[in-house]
Amino acid sequence: MQVKPENLVRPEILALKAYHVPESTGMVKLDAMENPYRLPEKLRRELAEALAKLDLNRYPDPRAPQLRALIARRLGVPAGMEVLLGNGSDDLIQIVTLALARPGAAMMYPGPTFVMYAMNATYVGMRAVAVDLRDDFSLDTRAFIAAMRKENPALVYIAYPNNPTGVLYPQEDVVEIIKACNGLVVVDEAYHVFARKTFMPRLGEFANLAVVRTVSKLGLAGIRLGYLAARPEWVREFDKVRQVYNVNVLTQAAAMFLLERLDVLEAQAAEIRAERERLGAELRRMNGVTVFPSEANFFLVRVPDAERADQRLRAQGVLVKNLNGPRLENCLRITVGTPEENRILLKALKEAL
Repeated sequence: MQVKPENLVRPEILALKAYHVPESTGMVKLDAMENPYRLPEKLRRELAEALAKLDLNRYPDPRAPQLRALIARRLGVPAGMEVLLGNGSDDLIQIVTLALARPGAAMMYPGPTFVMYAMNATYVGMRAVAVDLRDDFSLDTRAFIAAMRKENPALVYIAYPNNPTGVLYPQEDVVEIIKACNGLVVVDEAYHVFARKTFMPRLGEFANLAVVRTVSKLGLAGIRLGYLAARPEWVREFDKVRQVYNVNVLTQAAAMFLLERLDVLEAQAAEIRAERERLGAELRRMNGVTVFPSEANFFLVRVPDAERADQRLRAQGVLVKNLNGPRLENCLRITVGTPEENRILLKALKEAL
């Protein structure tokens, strides 16, 4: 008898599509919200020297106390809160979801939003409940709280600002949701360096709040490091679910080196914010293009025909994210690149429309 995956794999997993990352060699890569700037050459050499001293034959310190302390000090974690590290924020989302996945438990989030929330709900058997954003992708707080009262979710994810829309919800609206929720609210601040607004200082106010971030958008996507900050009682439970050696030696050392030089990364973020304003203004001048407000390092835009525009952009060597589908009809997500990359994008998009 031949053993087939479809006879053994859970039906809900069979129904999923794996997260697709397109080939980008030789392309102007504006599809993944990455910082487009490399580290300065001098810093690259110094980092290489630091990494060369590591003992790669040894496992990493699973607790990484020095790195957690550095993150708390340099990235604004309030006193009394604990830090948990992950292999990117995706890892932390999976850890939190798994820890709260009691039978019959629900996860809620405003939608459309980061696809990994719903995917992780599927992985662990939670009910995923999306509450539609308004047509302009603003948060309907009243509708969300009404849905919470009905579903009583164990877990709520709020991307702040949201991916893929770029919208930063009013802080008072998010506070209303936190206060009304009987479960844990995770505020996902992957793009906080561009929004420059955060719930991190308010962790002590709410017993049911955690903040998740990543260093990826700071310019360190390649090292895969995320961090969660919350009250110690939450982190203690999440730590039981974490894979013991989830953050490798190279990542820990690179993060220690670079977070001590955070000013370099923050200066790059400031350049991206300035370029965001220039790119947004140019996109708004294009006929047939609707540009949604963004406090992240990307823009969600609606064009007359997203499929055609995406194909024509690719033919010109420009890679953006085609999100065309329900609730995101004819929408593209465009990362803010360097001035030269943005020039190429704008020229190609004019020809693609």
